[in-house]
Formats: sequence, C-alpha cells, structure tokens
Amino acid sequence: MAKVEQYRQCIQSLLTKYADNTSNSDMEVQLIFDTERDHYQWMNVGWRQLDRIYRCIIHFDIKDGKIWIQQNLTEADLAEELVSLGVLREDIVLGLIAPYKRQYTGFSLA
Repeated sequence: MAKVEQYRQCIQSLLTKYADNTSNSDMEVQLIFDTERDHYQWMNVGWRQLDRIYRCIIHFDIKDGKIWIQQNLTEADLAEELVSLGVLREDIVLGLIAPYKRQYTGFSLA
C-alpha cells in the first residue's frame, strides 16, 4: 500500500504544479483528488464570452496499483514526468492510447 500512497502523492504534485501555472480570470481551475476511489483530475470550468468552458485537461486513475493516464490535453509528457518522480514504467498505463497500440509505448499494457 505504500507504493499506492507514493503514486497518489506524485499525481497530486504534478496536477498542482500544472494548475498553479495556469491563470485565466474567465475560468476556474479545479483540482479533483478522490483518494478513496483514486481518480484525479484537472478541470477548467467557466465562461469565455458566451461559450461555456467545461473541460477535463488531465485525468489520472490508480487501478490495481498502476497509474492510468486517461486524458492529457497539455504538451507535457506526463508518463516521463512520473518516471522522473520514481514511478516504475511497468506501473504506468497510457489509457488514452488504444489497447492494441500500447505494446509500442514502453509502458504497461494494462
């Protein structure tokens, strides 16, 4: 369980770092840390003139001791950043990549 707690801290640290570097008075940056079910998201919520903004920018899950990257609308290489924080490559699943393509990523298949 210590590994999962370390992974939670890595995810929360990454999300906080990226969200803190975002500033826009028209939208609210929401960080969602569900440590009971292990879902973690960065959401943008608000308005741009007459257009509603409601978008998930980054989404991580922890399932069966592995970090799943479900969404990444940034230019950051989140998987490599997780590795640099001490997360094992075999514990990272690129959930945003089709299952048949994951074998070519260098990360876990599932």
